[in-house]
Amino acid sequence: MWVIGSTIFDARSGTDTMTLTDFAIRAAKPREKAFKLSDGGGLHLLVNPKGKKLWRMKYRFAEKEKLLSFGPYPITALADARRKRDEAKRLLAEGTDPSAQKKRDKIAAVTAAHNTFGAIAAEYLANKAANDAAQATIEKNRWLLEDLAAPLAKRPIADITAAEVLQLLLRIEKTGHRETARRLRGAIGRIFRLAVVTLRAETDPTFALRGALQPPKVTHRPAITDEKNLGRLMRSIDGYGGWPTIAAALKFIALTCARPGEVRGTLRREIDFENGVWRIPAERTKMRRPHEVPMSRQAIAVLRDIWSHSEFGELVFPSMQSNRKLLSENALNSPYARWATARTR
Repeated sequence: MWVIGSTIFDARSGTDTMTLTDFAIRAAKPREKAFKLSDGGGLHLLVNPKGKKLWRMKYRFAEKEKLLSFGPYPITALADARRKRDEAKRLLAEGTDPSAQKKRDKIAAVTAAHNTFGAIAAEYLANKAANDAAQATIEKNRWLLEDLAAPLAKRPIADITAAEVLQLLLRIEKTGHRETARRLRGAIGRIFRLAVVTLRAETDPTFALRGALQPPKVTHRPAITDEKNLGRLMRSIDGYGGWPTIAAALKFIALTCARPGEVRGTLRREIDFENGVWRIPAERTKMRRPHEVPMSRQAIAVLRDIWSHSEFGELVFPSMQSNRKLLSENALNSPYARWATARTR
């Protein structure tokens, strides 16, 4: 046995046998063969011939000698290595194998990384589709959860706090979109509740945010009940000079009293000219039941006028960009908004 620097080296075991210091670790030079610098309690630093220094701990469990790795020096500092050694000794005292616990912790970390907000949101949207939710409902939820909640997508859901969600909502609220912020809070809450019932989160942080947002500014748009005003609206629709499919869709809505979303998605195969019936399939109705709409002569005339515009596609009221795309919600809403504005001037 002889002294090297500030440590004592045992030639028989190839192990330095003294409590380590950072100075001694930095001063240790590689040799032809790997050697150990002991820190006590089974903890030692293995110095290999290429100079790499690795923290390891030797221990016994169930009458077997085992080795536990704590990482390389200096990434894992001396104090960190000692803390990990003490934690391992605590587990041993409780009858737990530190190596087995390390593997379980790693699996848990990988699982948590996969249980992200984005992954659970995708699961929620898939459930909506599987339960035959309306396509419009799915798309609105997709916009909220994938676009607006994008900053949360890669975060493990169990790590997301109420403060983090609030910061996201306030950012939207400050742009003036109070109703959107309120809807987003509700959508995020649904994802957390799914995570809670599937044991991937313990609480729903959006519950604590009730009352934290400004109430939406509601602009009431009462229904037209005066026959003169209704006449003005019908004349405005009849005189609309915009894109033909938009004009036709506006007239068809007025003549059938159907929902705009149902009209926008109308397919040629749903129209029965012979019997004067428009058959809307269950997946496109609000109540998820097939619905038959009787068509007047005027409604049929509107369809026949526009029929050639969808000759090479399935949609009766295709968009301006492509006969394979739906008219957007805004395409139908914009004329109504202009007429409402003109009426109040």
